[in-house]
Amino acid sequence: MYSFDVAHSTNCLASAACLVDAGIPSAHDHSHCAPFGTVPNGAQWLWSWALGIPASTKHAAEAKAFVEWATSKEYIQLVASDKDAGWTSVPPGTRTWTYDQPEYQQAAPFAKLTLQAIQQADPIHSSAQQIPYTGVQFVGIPEFQAIGTYVGQQVAAALTGKPSVDKALKDAQAFTERTMAKAGYYKK
Repeated sequence: MYSFDVAHSTNCLASAACLVDAGIPSAHDHSHCAPFGTVPNGAQWLWSWALGIPASTKHAAEAKAFVEWATSKEYIQLVASDKDAGWTSVPPGTRTWTYDQPEYQQAAPFAKLTLQAIQQADPIHSSAQQIPYTGVQFVGIPEFQAIGTYVGQQVAAALTGKPSVDKALKDAQAFTERTMAKAGYYKK
């Protein structure tokens, strides 16, 4: 972990992703840098949001109307026209139309990169190694939500100092492996 100045002066930024922590005394200790590089399928991160309607709802028509509105051009324009929100508050990835708007392109310097990431993400080949699932950041298995919730809780707890980062990561990994084994994903 390095401050930006230390990471830059030691060339850590050229070969690794560095966590920022001014408390690391040695400018030559690269043990807290995570290596990175080019992988055959690229390094992809694709976040998405989705709206669904439970089959059990008694208000299917209203729910469908809400989903249609929340993903409409009218909603995008409403958010964009809000003086406190504006174009940068428009949910990215909702509509291709958004990226065609000059106002969005001007207000959101990240727009071109975001659209490019969406278009290039490959959920079938999203990892350097072969994987038994389809997905980029989101894995399309029923257990994903439970794993994500548990791992997030462990990371949040570690940020408070209890448990340690090592214990939180170990517990999160054990939970994930138990969940995956119980679901039958591991080949024997």
